[in-house]
Amino acid sequence: MTDYVEAWRRTIVGDHKSWVVFKHGTCVVLPDPAPDDDLAAVATEILREYGPVYPGTPAGDFVTVTLEPGPGFVVCGHHNDVLTYVAEDEVASHDDLAVGLYGRSKRDQDGRELEVIHVEDRRPQSPGPSAT
Repeated sequence: MTDYVEAWRRTIVGDHKSWVVFKHGTCVVLPDPAPDDDLAAVATEILREYGPVYPGTPAGDFVTVTLEPGPGFVVCGHHNDVLTYVAEDEVASHDDLAVGLYGRSKRDQDGRELEVIHVEDRRPQSPGPSAT
């Protein structure tokens, strides 16, 4: 089984970006959440809207990116901050179409099941009360 959390830690650039991973490898990046946001709840609402696939609409479109350095692929859809990781061993063929279709189907599953497996909170921590 692919360790999606470690895959996303290797993949996401920017120590300031918070992100949430779902059961089938979809990640919602939250680059600028509010201090009091429930990151899992915010990501779940985004994925509820932008995860399910509806053929013939922008929700069916995808772009496949081969990770350099790898291993693996990222499948992007119609929301810039919703990405799905596909490990090399999850697909028999590594051509863009096969990887993209598989990644899109994983995003669809995550968008319907909405099961959070990890929250990476990278928001700056408040310094706390100051002594004066």
